[in-house]
Amino acid sequence: MSDDATYGSPDFDWSVLTVPTPLAMVRGQLGFSWLEVLGRLVTLSQEEFAWEPGPDALRIVRRGDERTPRTLGIGEWVMEWPEGSDSPQPRTIAWLVAHLTEAFFERWEWTFGDRIARRDAVAFSGEVDPAIEGLTRWVDLWRTGVDELPEDQVFTVGLSQATEIDAQAPFGHLVLHMNRELIHHGAEIMVLQDLYRARHAD
Repeated sequence: MSDDATYGSPDFDWSVLTVPTPLAMVRGQLGFSWLEVLGRLVTLSQEEFAWEPGPDALRIVRRGDERTPRTLGIGEWVMEWPEGSDSPQPRTIAWLVAHLTEAFFERWEWTFGDRIARRDAVAFSGEVDPAIEGLTRWVDLWRTGVDELPEDQVFTVGLSQATEIDAQAPFGHLVLHMNRELIHHGAEIMVLQDLYRARHAD
């Protein structure tokens, strides 16, 4: 790829955009999307991370301080869990980071890992730096696993056993699903950070 076409960060391998395969396309989308999200995550303050954008917002709190009947996570910090997938509760950035962490952990574990642990085995943090380090760890492991796959593995049915749907679908569908998770929750994080900064501009 020529220098003229390298229009973004040198941290991204732009040559993937010249590779005409399905796996290269999903890898390119994953890599670029993570670069964009991580660029925002590393600028987060603790106040932005924990800010509650509305009443009854879902949070990451110390065990015993939760407001929801169900929680997720081991150790000192737990993730408040909504009552259902259509819960109207707003989410803190801390919650969104934790959600991405447990999602990438479980998909990595049941695709490239030992296929033993589930998302309830993840240790979360209510502190911004350790939380971002945890998410980065699992996204990097997921990306490495996807990057190292032979091209034809993108069509392998059941390569991941994380969910019943994953077990019945060509692997490329799961990569695209995780890309969507990263993109839409990453966008939520960016908007919440922008709203916090606009609200506290003075």
